[in-house]
Amino acid sequence: MNIAQRSQLPYLRFLLPSRSPRGDVSYALWGLVVLVLWTLPACWTSPSSGDGPTAVEPSLSIPPSVPSTGRGLPPSVPLRGRQWPDFRGPGGQGHSPATGLPLKWSESENVCWKVAIPGLGWSSPVVWGDQVWMTTSIAEGKSLRAVCVDLAGGQILHDFEVFAVEEPQILDTKNSYASPTPVIEEGRVYVHYGTEGTACISTRNAEIVWSNRSLPVEHGSGPGNSPVLYENLVIINLDGVDVQQVVALNKANGEIVWKLNRLGVMSDEPAKRRAFATPLVVESQEKAILVSPGADQTQAIDVLTGEELWHVRYSGYSLVPRPITSGDVVYICTGFDEQKLWAIRLGGQGLVTDSHLLWERKKQVPRTPSPILVGKAIYMVSDGGILSCLNAETGEERWIERLGGNYSASPIFADGRLFFCSEAGKVSVVEPADEPRIVAVNELEGRFLASPAVVDSSLILRTDTHLYRIENMDRDQPRP
Repeated sequence: MNIAQRSQLPYLRFLLPSRSPRGDVSYALWGLVVLVLWTLPACWTSPSSGDGPTAVEPSLSIPPSVPSTGRGLPPSVPLRGRQWPDFRGPGGQGHSPATGLPLKWSESENVCWKVAIPGLGWSSPVVWGDQVWMTTSIAEGKSLRAVCVDLAGGQILHDFEVFAVEEPQILDTKNSYASPTPVIEEGRVYVHYGTEGTACISTRNAEIVWSNRSLPVEHGSGPGNSPVLYENLVIINLDGVDVQQVVALNKANGEIVWKLNRLGVMSDEPAKRRAFATPLVVESQEKAILVSPGADQTQAIDVLTGEELWHVRYSGYSLVPRPITSGDVVYICTGFDEQKLWAIRLGGQGLVTDSHLLWERKKQVPRTPSPILVGKAIYMVSDGGILSCLNAETGEERWIERLGGNYSASPIFADGRLFFCSEAGKVSVVEPADEPRIVAVNELEGRFLASPAVVDSSLILRTDTHLYRIENMDRDQPRP
């Protein structure tokens, strides 16, 4: 569009003066000013709150089959720098294109801000624009709450009760009543507390838009499955001792769109019917598939209709790790009692365990932290702190290294490095390589069970007591 064409727009016409006897020079100069003003918004995008500019992220290289962005957009559409929308970030794989992240930090170094979060919750922070959202619980689970923090300054903007609970269920000592991570989009955040319900909250005024408390489940040790957002659906796994099902809610009103029960024979022991994994949406050229792990089985479901496409069976329960995917392969962890990592070729119908299982790994497989893919390598840390690097195509071990400590948080990959958060408050920074390369170990007060978020050039880290924004406070600091 040229200057003359833009002058036809009503809201720009007033910027262009009428032609005068002084000729076309001044008109051309005014046109240049308008052109500059018109092109500035292409370089800066505003977050949802409208406060300040935010950089646009570069697009990522996308394999033939890719995890969904969750908003019905093609995965090649660039994601803004201030969006970390759900558990494990855009696409649910723990990857961020952010650069300039700090290598070292402590309580006195590279902390932009630190704010105390009331109560206890292991939900991971999610970010949209200038807002950071998470859930928490107080009064021993009788008040389930949502908390919003200002990304720029670290002030708590909202802290309010979503659900009041008269008699909370039994809780494992390692869990919390606010462990499922919210999922966020423009204008709305969706929070989930397992059996106690799911709610949609306006991010503009913190009002509850709708709530659904019609899906009770006996967790046996507290909630853990995080919701997934896809097009008009909010999808949740509900795998308890009494109920094992996958449910899709209408994100506009919270009503049930479809519900699918787990199939096949379940264990005679109720505790071995439980699972706490978050499903993953994988989009191919044919359709969007929900890969949903549960006790003794993982189902592939048509995400829009709730119809099962295929499933695999194993012996395992209480699994937590989220699946990861590359190309036409999905990787799942099978949980207790004998942890395995399975590589499964996507596709098929019905039971495909024998025909589609490519390889399995039994050694040092995590029960809680999710694995992560970088290139053709899988990195995973066991609950006991053993870091393994595997060939993603064959499952062959490349190397193994002890990080030490215990781990529950899932790792992330950003700025060319892997970040592993231990339950003791330590973060090991590892460079992907053919041999172990730990480049830094940083420590903060408190414990990490929540997984990190990445926005702009900052890490958003949640401990059991505080939320931190970690970034390079000295911007001239050279990268080692």
